[in-house]
Amino acid sequence: MELAMEPMAAAIGVSVPVLRFLLCFFATVPVSFLWRLVPGGPTGKHLYAAVSGAVLSYLSFGFSANLLFLFPLLLGYASMVLYRRRCGIITFFLGFAYLIGCHLYFMSGDAWKEGGIDATGALMVLVLKIISCVMNYNDGLLKDEDLCEAQKKNRLLKLPSLIEYVGYCLCCGSHFAGPVYEMKDYLDWTEEKGIWAHSEKGLPPSPCGATLRALAQVVFCMGLYLYLVPKFPLSRFTDPVYHEWGFWKRLGYQYMSGFTARWKYYFIWSISEAAIIISGLGFSGWTDSSPPTALWDRAKNVAILGVELAKTAAQIPLAWNIQVSTWLRHYVYDRLIQKGKKPGFLQLLATQTVSAVWHGLYPGYIIFFVQSALMIAGSRAIYRWQQSVPPNMTLLKKLLAFLNFAYTILVLNYSSVGFMVLSLHETLVAYGSVYFIGTILPIVVILLSYVIKPARPSRSKAWKEQ
Repeated sequence: MELAMEPMAAAIGVSVPVLRFLLCFFATVPVSFLWRLVPGGPTGKHLYAAVSGAVLSYLSFGFSANLLFLFPLLLGYASMVLYRRRCGIITFFLGFAYLIGCHLYFMSGDAWKEGGIDATGALMVLVLKIISCVMNYNDGLLKDEDLCEAQKKNRLLKLPSLIEYVGYCLCCGSHFAGPVYEMKDYLDWTEEKGIWAHSEKGLPPSPCGATLRALAQVVFCMGLYLYLVPKFPLSRFTDPVYHEWGFWKRLGYQYMSGFTARWKYYFIWSISEAAIIISGLGFSGWTDSSPPTALWDRAKNVAILGVELAKTAAQIPLAWNIQVSTWLRHYVYDRLIQKGKKPGFLQLLATQTVSAVWHGLYPGYIIFFVQSALMIAGSRAIYRWQQSVPPNMTLLKKLLAFLNFAYTILVLNYSSVGFMVLSLHETLVAYGSVYFIGTILPIVVILLSYVIKPARPSRSKAWKEQ
């Protein structure tokens, strides 16, 4: 089998393990489609979701992958059964401790850089799904006044059965790369309740058109990535030729490296989107237009133009790895805000730190997410200045808007180098080659915001969106 796959792997420039993973990952699309045809009611569908996810994991990573998943699966369910009052906090910390241990043991980042792959990426998504399920069950004990709107919507009043729980966690291979979704939505989808219920409007909408759009995006993203990646290799940051270039050329190369790397993620997430849409789970309701149009946002993990043309850094988490960003907001950021108080930089930094640890313990990850917290804080300061400009000074307002856009592009692509190269030495060499401009600039802007304090804008709706 390995020998038969070698010519195909060589033809597209990947290793055999990566090719095997990609084939299984593409298989999530037909596997998810077949979920719609499974007999036996909700129980049959839960069983199919669990078995198909386990089989795809086995074919992708081997038998050890399912053993790797077993501990967090059992931990989450046992905590719900044995100690509901504290099951959320127990699962959060023990689940992350286990994930960190696996990151340290496998050091997957090195394998990914060299073209290898293991089950740690799937484990990362699985841990988030388990934690959200357990915390929502924990929230089922709390009073309405102690819950925010998201908690009220997603809380679980009764314990899911074991087959429901495992089906949710492994559903049709969605744990490979997400998206992360809520247990409440999974149960409603399986049992044809809520927006998936049969009503006077008839059956839920056909997913065919949305699936074809997602698959077209897969082809485009894969083609562009394969075209760009040989032109902008990450190894060049330590190449003497790179350091002979001028400042602007080095800065331009950092932009193109970040731009190139993002298309790999766009490609992967587009496959996930197609799989979740075709299963029907991606359906998220109807527009208010006449006639109404079906929305498929539950499967959406990235808005490509939203990332590449973000007007402020605060918009990037709303467009990049959307479902994980939503998870971080609901299960970290919002829960760190004390009642009656406003969130600040500490909540943002804590959320970015959790995100960094979730990705792995490489210095490049830690640096990237600390940089991201600085980047967003600096962008918010520029935005506040922009909002405080009187309406009659339109030129100054547009200038500040452009500066925020340019700031976001510069700092994002500078910061992302650490995420890509991972090692401390390579990160510092790359940052130093452009005189640490992407670190110094946010700090200067943040410090300036304490000196040049903007007047409070008359309307704060736009700021609340930030």
